[in-house]
Amino acid sequence: MTAMTSTPRPATQVAQSVPRVRPLVPARLDFAGVLGAEGRKLFSLRSTWWTLGLTVALLALMAVGQAAAIADSLGSPEGAAAFADVHGAELVTGGYQFGMLTIAVLGALLITNEYSSGMIRSTFAAVPTRLPVLAAKAIALAGVTVVTSVIGFAASYAATLPILREHDQVPSLTDGTTWQIVGGATAFLVAAALFALGVGTLLRSTAASVTVALTVLLLLPGILQFITLDWVQNLVEYLPLPAATAFVTVSDAFGGSGGFTPWQGAAVVAAWALFPMIAAAVALRRRDA
Repeated sequence: MTAMTSTPRPATQVAQSVPRVRPLVPARLDFAGVLGAEGRKLFSLRSTWWTLGLTVALLALMAVGQAAAIADSLGSPEGAAAFADVHGAELVTGGYQFGMLTIAVLGALLITNEYSSGMIRSTFAAVPTRLPVLAAKAIALAGVTVVTSVIGFAASYAATLPILREHDQVPSLTDGTTWQIVGGATAFLVAAALFALGVGTLLRSTAASVTVALTVLLLLPGILQFITLDWVQNLVEYLPLPAATAFVTVSDAFGGSGGFTPWQGAAVVAAWALFPMIAAAVALRRRDA
């Protein structure tokens, strides 16, 4: 019996028979993926739904209360003279000052919740450049604020319609002033949300961020009104809420346009939203999570 011997294969054939193993390459999350993730996180929070629902309710209820109060005042000669130039859209959007409170809280919670839970580390591990995260949060927040504002103002219109019709104050949808007021109020709510998001990113604390946001947006204008110094009153005009009256009101009863034109007021409000976001972007790049 002859012994069978195996002929060794050449090294090149052995190398070809071994499957090639591709090097592990870390997956890259594109901006669409980041935006989708931030949208899912936003709507997965129970506080988001409560805040948005409360915003719609406040916009509608305050509009009804304000319209009813003005309608009652129109019964007297003094009230008729004071509210003679009121535009119906000002009554429909009259609750925007209260809606901005809940929207600002949502803007702060969108980022501070992640810091308090520690989830921000996982978020930045998935997106090491960090800035796309802030941009995605801003886009998601702005989008949901616009949708909520439209729903809130539509509810306000339906709720105030009987009062407005009785006093011939129903705003026309073909009137440019109507769209200026409604669009301006919506833009102001977006600016308030982005301001709070920027402050929340800088401070990382929910309590501190909400306190700063509400103080600047609502409390500070009222407090400074009691200081009658000229330079203080001039300074008040540059705060977000007084500046917003330049494009969300047209009648003297609601503050008129103040010292700004509508575009100047819009520029001031936009600056209040933009600067905290820029500072937040710089801070995200320079400090640890």
